[in-house]
Amino acid sequence: MAAEDRTDILSGLTGQLPDTDPEETAEWIESLDNLVKTEGTERAQFILRSLLQRAGAHSVGVPMVTTTDYVNTIPVDQEPEFPGDEEVERRFRAWMRWNAAVMVHRAQRPGIGVGGHISTFAGAATLYEVGMNHFFRGKDHPGRGDQVYFQGHAAPGMYARAFLEGRLSEEDLDGFRQEKSREGHGLSSYPHPRNMPDFWEFPTVSMGIGPMNAIFQAQLNRYLHNRGMKDTSEQHVWAFLGDGEMDEPESRGLLHVAANDKLDNLTFVVNANLQRLDGPVRGNGKIVQELEAFFRGAGWNVIKVLWGREWDPLLAADDDGALVEIMNSTLDGDYQTYKAESGGFIRDHFFGKSPQTKAMVSGLSDDDIWNLKRGGHDYRKVYAAYKAALEFKGKPTVVLAHTVKGYGLGPHFEARNATHQMKKLTLDDLKLFRDSLRIPITDEQLEADPYRPPYYNPGPQAPEIRYMLERRKELGGFLPERRTDFKPIHLPGEKSYEVANRGSGKQLAATTMAFVRLLKDLMRDKEFGMRIVPIIPDEARTFGMDSFFPTAKIYNPQGQNYLSVDRDLVLAYKESPQGQIVHVGINEAGSIAAFTAAGTSYATQGVPLIPVYIFYSMFGFQRTGDFIWAAADQLARGFMISATAGRTTLTGEGLQHADGHSPILASTNPAVKTYDPAYGYEIGHIVRHGLEEMYGPDSKDPNLIYNLMAYNEPILQPKAPEDLDVEGVIRGIYLLSSASIDGPRAQLLASGVAVPWAMEAQRLLAEDWNVSADVWSVTSWNELRRDGLAAEEEAFLHPDAEPRVPFVTRQMAGATGPVVASTDYMKAVPDQIRQFLPNEFASLGADGFGFADTRAAARRYFKIDSHSMVVRTLEMLARRGEVDSSAPREAISRYHLLDVTKGTSGNAAGDA
Repeated sequence: MAAEDRTDILSGLTGQLPDTDPEETAEWIESLDNLVKTEGTERAQFILRSLLQRAGAHSVGVPMVTTTDYVNTIPVDQEPEFPGDEEVERRFRAWMRWNAAVMVHRAQRPGIGVGGHISTFAGAATLYEVGMNHFFRGKDHPGRGDQVYFQGHAAPGMYARAFLEGRLSEEDLDGFRQEKSREGHGLSSYPHPRNMPDFWEFPTVSMGIGPMNAIFQAQLNRYLHNRGMKDTSEQHVWAFLGDGEMDEPESRGLLHVAANDKLDNLTFVVNANLQRLDGPVRGNGKIVQELEAFFRGAGWNVIKVLWGREWDPLLAADDDGALVEIMNSTLDGDYQTYKAESGGFIRDHFFGKSPQTKAMVSGLSDDDIWNLKRGGHDYRKVYAAYKAALEFKGKPTVVLAHTVKGYGLGPHFEARNATHQMKKLTLDDLKLFRDSLRIPITDEQLEADPYRPPYYNPGPQAPEIRYMLERRKELGGFLPERRTDFKPIHLPGEKSYEVANRGSGKQLAATTMAFVRLLKDLMRDKEFGMRIVPIIPDEARTFGMDSFFPTAKIYNPQGQNYLSVDRDLVLAYKESPQGQIVHVGINEAGSIAAFTAAGTSYATQGVPLIPVYIFYSMFGFQRTGDFIWAAADQLARGFMISATAGRTTLTGEGLQHADGHSPILASTNPAVKTYDPAYGYEIGHIVRHGLEEMYGPDSKDPNLIYNLMAYNEPILQPKAPEDLDVEGVIRGIYLLSSASIDGPRAQLLASGVAVPWAMEAQRLLAEDWNVSADVWSVTSWNELRRDGLAAEEEAFLHPDAEPRVPFVTRQMAGATGPVVASTDYMKAVPDQIRQFLPNEFASLGADGFGFADTRAAARRYFKIDSHSMVVRTLEMLARRGEVDSSAPREAISRYHLLDVTKGTSGNAAGDA
């Protein structure tokens, strides 16, 4: 294979250059061989690095080495002694692998058939067990332990270990994937903290979220340490990932964050079994080599664990490099095939590629060749890699471990393309599996009920179990485990909310700015302010948050080592290791990962934080909805501010920036409470209530994400009314302005930026048409709907009880006449409450794609402005005979409703 065709296999160091003196070349190579033989690999590394550095000084062109030979990174002479008892660990690891497979198999019994995954843990058991017995620190460790992101499909293995530890019972294992039907004993399919809040800590099975969140968890640990909030120096973040999962853009897209921050408290372990869900990851290539190049190019330390100790003598005897050359050139599809065939097949098709390698194994039986293990199944090799990862400083580390999917499950499972979808074993499979693992279960026990083979647990007094428990005790307790113990925190008092309640006076201020002013005062609270973590993509100035730079500062572990161009300005850009602001750049996915890490710090670190993520609304739930779902699963708490909200408010930005649907998308997440406040005082009460729900002593459900829609259109912010219906603000609707005249009745409902349009419509209806309209500020259509649906559900399940009246129905009980609702969103947003009101109901909305234009023109185009509200109200009243039938047509003509240039709702101020 030509060198230029092998970049995915091995960096082309010599392939492009002629060898003008082979004899001299041989002498140099012989010198290096002698150096390695006499002084060892560590000395050889230093000499080679010194030569490369010197070559650079002489402008000798040396290509970047992105990939190395397909061999272990750590040479045999640098492997540390394995400190444990391999035989004991191998025995209880076999019990785990048996119990994990049996649990999934039993879940396929007739009448259940709930699915599950057998093969992932079977292939990754060694990777986990070396960590569990020697590296992963539990919550009782003085530093509160490590954070471990378990690969989602390996969850059965974690349950199997917890069973041996005595944390789970047989009844629990039989409740796998039956969370409601076996209430109290149900086990979630994958790591789901919300469903198992004392067990799982991190949700990982939505591919790509684990690696992304692990990076920002490691960053948060350093953030807490640098800000003096917690000593995290003895904590490490481990993320177990699949090689197929590394195809996800999220799996690779944030690697630079870890490298730039020098997060040497982070280790990725890629379980490289070379298989996806359907087939090879890179059948025609080499995924390990590809990942090595990618991670090394991103600035990571790379450790490859490819071959078990049985290969060491063969590699030591490979004087001419023939074996390494075959390892380099063999494609992943072939490696997979070899493990699905026999030792004789491997002898012929792998070692038979050259006379040297064929002779090398002439003294080995076919069974010996079959038992040449991959490195990810060798305790010593994995231990050496983990130890080296922890000792490496200045960079994050990735361990690329070569494994076999379905390892040990027998010929029907091991390395087969379909192994991921295979859920149960035949009786013969069970017997073979039992024999290979040496499980003391008889044929009679298996034959008694092939659908329910027995679990195996020798009990807490067995020496193997005592060994296992002692190792976990020394490391700080069981894993996985989630704890939520933290000291109650001080919440801000009335003074912090004064800025929201007093309005803006004669100054125009958008609700985004009203929120920012409130946030600034909350951050000034001496006891509470330090807990706020502002998270901003590259838009702080858009949101008016550049005023935070000089005081709160931007978090950067390296500080600010350059001369800032705006250093003489009052609002100068300022970076600091003690900075409070997490400024992630143009990176919405990373922002949510940072939000998740900060929002769950109360559990992971026992340090409550309040993340406040402020972003372009269109790039929130639309762009990162899956990550927000994972944040909810992880029981995150915090505030998401959908700034520049609305389909018509962000004037000139156009289609992909015009958000008319975020509230609907947000409504699909049960943990998210979405508000659309019109005024600063509403924001103040909502934020205060949110903090009380998250960290107040009387909260019924603290694990909430508050999502506030905020706008960039400046208006005069009014003072909070003295008789403000605070309950209405919090629960979703209150009467803002009663009708000032007697006449035909109507109800105008609006939220957010549309409330001033409703107020204008109220005036026009009174002055031009003698119609009496009340204006209601709807702070949350979503919460009103949830309350209404809950009331309906209660009535459905308790038909003999007095039905509870939904809050919106009670609030508007005396409000007569038709309802006209308008927002800066699609009609589906106000339509959420239609069924809970007896009134005739009409929704105005910005359905369709957005576009660039003035606010007034856009609102006139969508027919959501004040004049559209007037016309729609008149039409409904005319049908009822309460106004003249000509009134709607006359109003359309008077207000030029069909001319987009005649709209007047909105102003041209504010940054777009």
